[in-house]
Amino acid sequence: MDYLTVKWLHIVSSTILFGTGIGSAFYMLATSLSADARTTANVVRLVVLADWIFTTPAIILQPLTGFYLIHLAGYPLTQGWIAWSIALYLLAGACWLPVVWLQIRMHRMAAQAADGHQRLPALYWRYLRYWILLGIPAFISLLCVFYLMTVKPLNTVII
Repeated sequence: MDYLTVKWLHIVSSTILFGTGIGSAFYMLATSLSADARTTANVVRLVVLADWIFTTPAIILQPLTGFYLIHLAGYPLTQGWIAWSIALYLLAGACWLPVVWLQIRMHRMAAQAADGHQRLPALYWRYLRYWILLGIPAFISLLCVFYLMTVKPLNTVII
């Protein structure tokens, strides 16, 4: 595949990854804070589904296209902005994996609460706090990766 096609795939998949993530986070948080178990169960189910349909393929495509672009452009992996981008991407991924686990559990709790006409349980709220705490570094990491990919600062030092 030629450089421009791979670059397009890389940009589109990064947009899907970031856009789905921020959109899902907004809707899941807003719905959770409403404390309506039935609505929360439906929205969290859709967030989990969006992760499987959109986020997971984008997460797979990002390093494949990224490493291929690095190869085609002839950049060394040790170049500062590339090394930092990889490290930050891995940090975001390390945050995302437990978030997926939390979302699946949160959906089950919300669905059970909705079926029983009960409030969301205390464990749901604890998981929501973990979900937020993991989402913040993932979000910041991906913002930094976007910056590094756009600016490509040649004087970035690997610490």
